[in-house]
Amino acid sequence: MTAPKTILLVSGLSGAGKSTALRTLEDMGWEAVDNLPLVLLDRLLGTPLPEGHAGEDGRPLALGIDARTRGFDAAAIVQRIKALRERHGHDVETLFLDCSGTELERRFAETRRRHPLALDRPAADGIARERELTEPLRRWAAHVIDTTSFTSNALQQEIRARFSREGLSEPILTILSFGFSRGVPRNADLMFDMRFLRNPHWDDELRPMTGLDPRVAAYIQDDPAYEAAVGKIEDLLVTLLPRYAEGGKAYITVAFGCTGGRHRSVHVAERVAKHLQGAGFSPTLLHRNIESAPQDSLEKRRPGGPKA
Repeated sequence: MTAPKTILLVSGLSGAGKSTALRTLEDMGWEAVDNLPLVLLDRLLGTPLPEGHAGEDGRPLALGIDARTRGFDAAAIVQRIKALRERHGHDVETLFLDCSGTELERRFAETRRRHPLALDRPAADGIARERELTEPLRRWAAHVIDTTSFTSNALQQEIRARFSREGLSEPILTILSFGFSRGVPRNADLMFDMRFLRNPHWDDELRPMTGLDPRVAAYIQDDPAYEAAVGKIEDLLVTLLPRYAEGGKAYITVAFGCTGGRHRSVHVAERVAKHLQGAGFSPTLLHRNIESAPQDSLEKRRPGGPKA
């Protein structure tokens, strides 16, 4: 048996949102396992994490258990919870997802699914039987959420509010610079076009450098539109990013593009990442095209013409 850890048993009525709750917990950094027979729990807790997960043994564990689980016995599960606490020192709680029978019937009819406990009978029969089987768990549960009036998004927000852990519930934020001439990133949630700024490519001394060079940065910052535009983008991101997190996004990518992806986008991405760090975010900074060779043919504009 491993060192004590946080374990959340996620149970409830079929159709009440268990799968949504487990997916949300997994996105928050929990290890999630669904429909594991409890007789195998000790083996699970004693199994080393797979390669690439070293150091994550302290992650909390969410176990999905319902009436479909092999050997399901609500009273026995309650006793198992007590043993996990008393004998092994694990911090174990139970989340029970409830819902009105009428709403569950509507959900099964809408999705055209059969109730797992009433495959050849009306869904109402299976709902009544499952409610009876799971009642001991509902009484024991430290957390009961009635999802009758919940949308999927509302349930995700409720799960995040109740079970977020510092450093685990935050989405993974990436700030990316790229060149439009080398293709638009497909995974960007927000994209800002920096081609309106002065282009260092057309300065012979600056062309071999990148947006990481102070001289390139000074050249870009000298554009009259620079400070107002970039400052407003920073303010916008500080406003929007928490809303994305509240909506349950696990990954957020903010992309900054210029023509070649070596100068303007790199500099602005660097500045915005530092600003977001100061605002309490933890961005990962990537420069997709910074190592690409500068090419006049990609820039498409000559000195004296419109800015590229």
